[in-house]
This record gives sequence, structure tokens and C-alpha cells, in this order.
Amino acid sequence: MKNFFNFLKSKSFLIQLGLALIVLVVFIFGVLQWLKSSTNHGEFVEVPDLAKLTVTEMRKVIDDADLRYEVLDSANYNPDFPRFSVIEQNPPAGNKVKQNRKVYVTVNPSGYKKVSVPDIIQVTLRNATAKLRAVGLDVQRVTYIDEFGKDMVYRIKYKGKYIEEGYKLPKTSKVELVCGNGYESEGSKVKSASEE
Repeated sequence: MKNFFNFLKSKSFLIQLGLALIVLVVFIFGVLQWLKSSTNHGEFVEVPDLAKLTVTEMRKVIDDADLRYEVLDSANYNPDFPRFSVIEQNPPAGNKVKQNRKVYVTVNPSGYKKVSVPDIIQVTLRNATAKLRAVGLDVQRVTYIDEFGKDMVYRIKYKGKYIEEGYKLPKTSKVELVCGNGYESEGSKVKSASEE
């Protein structure tokens, strides 16, 4: 044990310890310099504003800024933006990011997604309107025909043509409902009498 403590106090041990510390400091300094150069430490790029740019225009702007991008699908059409243009981006415009950072962009689809017309025949006008609104459609107009069921939906029209349940329409489309006025026509009375 005494020899060990004498060795710790010896000149050769102190020289080796000093050399080891110098090598460690040089190694740490080298690693830090390498990390700084490989991660572009302290160098930032400002994220450009991509809103309303087409995909082609967005690609050029992203390339010029030394960034990368990934396009995310968008199911919701936004009428305030041109079709196939950028409606959202992450990170937002103006943020400072590292070069080669990936920017996620959401592109406006070509139009509203299509929804199916629900089964509203022989349903009251009030319930039919609620069912249409639930799927993203609306009632533009209500016309009445001589039918016994007052405010009962008998037909559905879209742009002047009769359509059936399940017909696909772009979301936010407006339809016309053909309802009964509660008046039984003479033809209906004759038909009812003949059916008896």
C-alpha cells in the first residue's frame, strides 16, 4: 500500500496524468468542433410563408431555403384558398429552423368531398332538413305538390334533376325538397277509391 501512494506521488505518474488530461481535453474539443460543423450550430433558416402557393411554387421556395417538405393529405376543402394550394404549414412561417429541416404542408383538395344523400323520403321536412345538415348538405328551396302528407318529403331535386337516396353530392351542396301540401288531389281520391 505504501508503494502505491509513493507511485501516486512520483514524477512519472504526474506526467502520465497530465498527458491523459491533455489528450482528454483535445478529444472533447475535437468532438465539440465536429458536432458544431455537422449540426450547423448557431446557423438558422427562416421558414418561408407558403400559404396559397401551388405545390410547384412551394417546392421551389422550399429548395431555395435549403429545407425539405412533406405533403400531408387534406380531406377538408377550404374555399378561401385556391385548389391544390398550401393551406397549412408546420413549422409556421417566420420560425427559425436548422437547414434541411422538414416542413409539413397541407394542400387544399380540388373541391369538397362528396357525401351521400340520406334517406329522407316519407320523412317530415323538419327531420329531413336535420338529416341533410348532419351530412353537410342544405335545403335551398322547398316546393309543394298536391299530396296528403303535409310537409312530408316526396322527392329530392339537385340542379333541377330528381335524385335518389345514396346519390353523391359535394359537401355544402343545396338541394330542393318536394313536399306534400296536405291537399289530396282528385286523382289521389279516385286512386284511393279504386284501391278499396
